[in-house]
Amino acid sequence: MSTATKKGEMDQSYKLVWEDNFDGDTLNPDNWSFEKHEPGWVNAELQEYVVSEENTYIKDGLLYIRPTERLDEAGNAIYEERGGQRYKTYLSGRINTQGKHEFTYGRFEARAKIPKGKGFLPAFWMMPADEDYYGQWPKCGEIDIMEVHGDKLSRSYGTLHFGEPHTESQGKYDLPEGAADFGSDFHVFACEWDPGEFRFYVDGTLFYTANDWFTKRPGCEEVPYPAPYDQPFYIILNLAVGGSWVGYPDNDAVFGEDAQFVIDYVKVYAKDSYDTNVVKPEKKKVVLRDPDEKGNYCMNGDFATAEDLTKEDANWGLLLADGGEAETQISGNTLHITTVEQGGMQHSVQIVQADIPVAKGAKYELRYDAYADEARTMVTNITAPDRGYFRYLADTKVSLTTEKQTFTHRFDMTEYDDANARVEFNLGRQGSTATVHISNVTLKRES
Repeated sequence: MSTATKKGEMDQSYKLVWEDNFDGDTLNPDNWSFEKHEPGWVNAELQEYVVSEENTYIKDGLLYIRPTERLDEAGNAIYEERGGQRYKTYLSGRINTQGKHEFTYGRFEARAKIPKGKGFLPAFWMMPADEDYYGQWPKCGEIDIMEVHGDKLSRSYGTLHFGEPHTESQGKYDLPEGAADFGSDFHVFACEWDPGEFRFYVDGTLFYTANDWFTKRPGCEEVPYPAPYDQPFYIILNLAVGGSWVGYPDNDAVFGEDAQFVIDYVKVYAKDSYDTNVVKPEKKKVVLRDPDEKGNYCMNGDFATAEDLTKEDANWGLLLADGGEAETQISGNTLHITTVEQGGMQHSVQIVQADIPVAKGAKYELRYDAYADEARTMVTNITAPDRGYFRYLADTKVSLTTEKQTFTHRFDMTEYDDANARVEFNLGRQGSTATVHISNVTLKRES
C-alpha cells in the first residue's frame, strides 16, 4: 500500500539510518569508493572515470564532480570516434557505496545542483550489491533516482531498468514555470522504495509511482515478484559526458564554473520493518487496435492528409536530438524531409509513428517507397519505447538514390504483445543532409 504524503512532507515512520554531508576535507573512504572506467565503457560515453582531486573533491561542505579534457603527454586533446564523428574525450568522477553501505528498501535522498551544458548527464542512482544474483544487467535491476540532461535543465527523470528483455519504467518531472532550474539552484531528489512500490520525488513533490516489474534468470521462468527489487542495492553518484541518450558536447565547448555536479548531502531513511508479503499487480490486458480496411497499421501511411509533424496529435512525428535540425512537408501523397543539420546521432533527425500494435507470434511486413535528392543512406527500424527501445525490427540501413525504390522489411514478433511499438526512419548522422522523400508506408501482418 502506498505511503505517499503531501508535498513537502515525509512519512514519519522513516528514520535516518545513514548520511554524508561532505563536511570533511576529503571524501570519506568509509562511505565511498571510486570507480575507474575507460571512455566508451557504456552508452558510447566520452568520459574516463578516474581517481583525481581535480575531478572529484570536497569544498565548503559540498561534493564536486567535474569533467576536464583528457590530454596526451604534449597537452593536446585526445579524441575518439563515436558513430563516425570525432569528439574530445574527458576525465570525470564516479563514486559508490558498494561493500560499505548497502540497503534493501528505504528512502534515498540527495540535494544537488546540476551541471549546465550540452552532453552532461549527472546521476544519483543505485545498483544491486550482487549483480550475478539474478543475472547481469538488466536482469539484476537498476534504480535511477535522478538523471537530468545538462541542456534540458527543467526536467528530471526517475527510472527502473529490469527484465529479460530489457524493460524500463520511467517517469519525468518538469519544474513549474518560474522555478529556478536544476542548474541554477539546489533541488532535492528522492525515491522511496518499498517491497512492492517505488515513489519518485523532486522537492517533495511525488511525480511517479511504479509497482510493476519482473526479471528472469537465463533459461528459467520468471522469478517471483518482487524480484529483482528484493536484494541489497548500493548508491552511485557520477557525471557522464556524452552518450547515446544525452548526446555530445561540441568540441569547442568551454566547461566553466557551472559545468560541475554539486552535491550538498546524501541521506538514507528506513522504516523499522517492511511487509514483504506483496503481490504483483494484475497486468492489464494489452488491447491491440485493428488495422485500416486495407490491413495497414500505419495511420496516414499514404500521406493523403497534410499534417504538421511537430503537433502531438499528428500521426507522424518529427523528433530532433543532439543538434539535429530538419523541416518536413506533406504534399503529393509524399512526406518530404529536408535536413538542415544532421546532428551527432542516428536519431538526431527522426520520423516516427507511435502507437503501432504488434502481437506476439505474428509475422509482419514493413514496406515503403523512398528516394533522395542525392544518393544517401537512412536507417529504418521498429522499436519498443516502453521496453527500453528494444528493436522488433533491427536497425536496417538502406541506400537511397535519386530514383524511387520500394523497400521491404520483415520481422517475427517474439516478445509480448505491445500496443505502443514505433516505426522509425532515422536520418541523423548519415553523412548527408540531402532531402528525403517517403511515400506508401504500410505495416501489415502476414500471419
